[in-house]
Amino acid sequence: MLNIIHHPAETAGQTPPLLIVHGLFGSARNWGVIARRMAADRDVYAVDMRNHGESPQQAHHSYPEMAADLAEVIRSLGGRFDVMGHSMGGKAAMVLALVAPKLVDRLIVADIAPVAYSHDNTHHIAAMRALDLTGLTARSEADKRLASSVDEASLRAFFLQSLDLKSDPPRWRLNLDVLEAEMPKIVGWPEVSGQFDGPTLFLTGSESAYVLPEYRPAIKALFPNARFAKIPGTGHWLHAEKPREFEQTLRVFLTRPA
Repeated sequence: MLNIIHHPAETAGQTPPLLIVHGLFGSARNWGVIARRMAADRDVYAVDMRNHGESPQQAHHSYPEMAADLAEVIRSLGGRFDVMGHSMGGKAAMVLALVAPKLVDRLIVADIAPVAYSHDNTHHIAAMRALDLTGLTARSEADKRLASSVDEASLRAFFLQSLDLKSDPPRWRLNLDVLEAEMPKIVGWPEVSGQFDGPTLFLTGSESAYVLPEYRPAIKALFPNARFAKIPGTGHWLHAEKPREFEQTLRVFLTRPA
């Protein structure tokens, strides 16, 4: 089963627990601050997806398989969950809601749509694979070495959160070989039928091009009760760029009437 980080509720409420599903190259630990803040009145669980973090490495990385992983987690914990997924995690969460709607109460999809994209992330895999891990003991030194192939400092910092420097020798907590081989599935969208009629929020960054207006018919066909919101001044990494605004939007959407 997937590795889980549990953030117990500070004060027990009546709302369902929240499951947080990270995106490509991410991990449950990336969401620690947001998870802890969202745990003010509910249990929050963040997972490492397959081939990421401390979860098992698998030979395949398709959305039906990822959705099955999430379903196993929810069933093992019991009950019905609110589910929030970002990017790759958003696609996995959407497939979960479509194939196992009884497990999902409310759904939040962060900056992704149920469509196939043409971009490719294998160049990031090549950069991580090319990083010289010899003698690395400090993340600052790893950042200097990675800067030769990744210009953006925030992107380097994100990738390096998945570098295990305590391992001897250091290792990536990512199954880079499988992620590279399965990249067409990751940027694609599977053939999946059905509808999820529950409350659904598509939350996007105002400067992101991942959820375009022309995608709304496809979204509404699968999620007829979908609502749409944008966080101003953010791109694809909206939760990292404006975490407080992201949390507040989640909290408003997930709050049930008294």
